[in-house]
Amino acid sequence: MTAVRAGRSPGLLAGRPWLFSFIGAALIFLATIAFTGGMGATDILTTALTFATMYVIVGLGQMFVVTTGPGNVDLSIPATIALAGAVAMVVMDGSDARIALGLAAAIGTGVLVGCFNFALIRLLSIPPIIATLSASFLIQSVAIVYGRGLRVRPPESFASFTTGRILGIPYLAIATLLLCIVMAVVLHRTVYGRSVSAIGQNTRAAGLAGIRVDRVRFFTYVLSAMLASLCGAVLAGFSGGSSLNMGEEYLLASIAVVVVGGSLVSGGQSNVAGLWGASLFLYLLVTMLNTFGVGAGLRLLLTGLIIIAIITIAGGPKSGRS
Repeated sequence: MTAVRAGRSPGLLAGRPWLFSFIGAALIFLATIAFTGGMGATDILTTALTFATMYVIVGLGQMFVVTTGPGNVDLSIPATIALAGAVAMVVMDGSDARIALGLAAAIGTGVLVGCFNFALIRLLSIPPIIATLSASFLIQSVAIVYGRGLRVRPPESFASFTTGRILGIPYLAIATLLLCIVMAVVLHRTVYGRSVSAIGQNTRAAGLAGIRVDRVRFFTYVLSAMLASLCGAVLAGFSGGSSLNMGEEYLLASIAVVVVGGSLVSGGQSNVAGLWGASLFLYLLVTMLNTFGVGAGLRLLLTGLIIIAIITIAGGPKSGRS
């Protein structure tokens, strides 16, 4: 009986691989403040929360895409961020009264990008990784034509929201936490979310069960582009305006936070809470290496090795797919 119980209770970390990201983030934070003698600890944590929200927003969309199964990934996220950020700033035109309109325009841009991505995947039968990478070049070209030379400042209220804090906690972090709660409910409590997981576990079985696989995948790529567009608008507001290269760092980061956060890269299983741990881990890791005075080349190498290590240690359950 004891052996059976032990087999059914694998342990806290073994059953929750996403906890490794939070543990890693905490250890890195402690190492950083130990090196600085505790100076700037509050500022480091607050800044980490701010930048982590950007990773979380794009990570949510990427997570849904990755969950639909092997080979599904959205590589158009950086270009979408750049284009949507420019659209949002132009539509807002520095006016507080046009903030909602600017956000709607940005999200609308995401809808168009998501439709275009899936059209390449479905109608032309191009693998998702190739389709979204190809789309990113076209989207970036549109962003260059549309946003070249533009440096429209965000409305004062919008900029205040993206940079503001309450009791040391960024408004963005609070808003993103609420978004995560909504996405967690969508993933685990709605027909759509359960369909996404079912498709990732076994596409053929999901189709035989009556799930409209193509429709679910279509909505998933649209959702990913919408969240990338929202990130673009928020990032432009935080940065004081849009720029053509502001989405570059989110290409690999959007995938890393999903995998480090405990989602299976093979699809079928994902975790919203883990995105926060992974996002904080990534930002604090770079902060720690900067604090230690590590050069850019070595910093990139160490970042990659540490990410690989934590993914390997966390492991996670294997897919039941043969």
